[in-house]
Amino acid sequence: MQTDETDESLLALLADNARLPVATLARRLGIARTTVQARLDRLENSGVIAGYTLRRGHEARPMIRATALIMIEPRRQPEVLARLRSLPAVIEVHTTSGRFDLIATLTATTTEELDDTLDRIAEAKGVRGSESLVHLSTKIDRRR
Repeated sequence: MQTDETDESLLALLADNARLPVATLARRLGIARTTVQARLDRLENSGVIAGYTLRRGHEARPMIRATALIMIEPRRQPEVLARLRSLPAVIEVHTTSGRFDLIATLTATTTEELDDTLDRIAEAKGVRGSESLVHLSTKIDRRR
């Protein structure tokens, strides 16, 4: 679906604060409330807006974040993904090109919890090897 400048402005406002009332959005965009609501409906129905979510503030986030780079045996991805889905500390998994097959983002409240999660990943049938990188500090976060 094509979006125009008004749609992009609406999306930017929602990215900054998804809880803004339709009336406030309309006032900031200089268009009618019904127009904003119609655009929201269209953006939601077309999949441009997939949903609205909560982003935890710094104080409410788990203390430790890490990335696990995972090499898997050929044709074992479904089993490995099933194992990763079962681990609550695994919050995101992506396929990738290069030496590693999967990239997993992990969160933990303690180093022991992170270590246990990494052990469970390494023990999974189909995992040939892994490497982990602990996130030290965030320098850029454009998801705000």
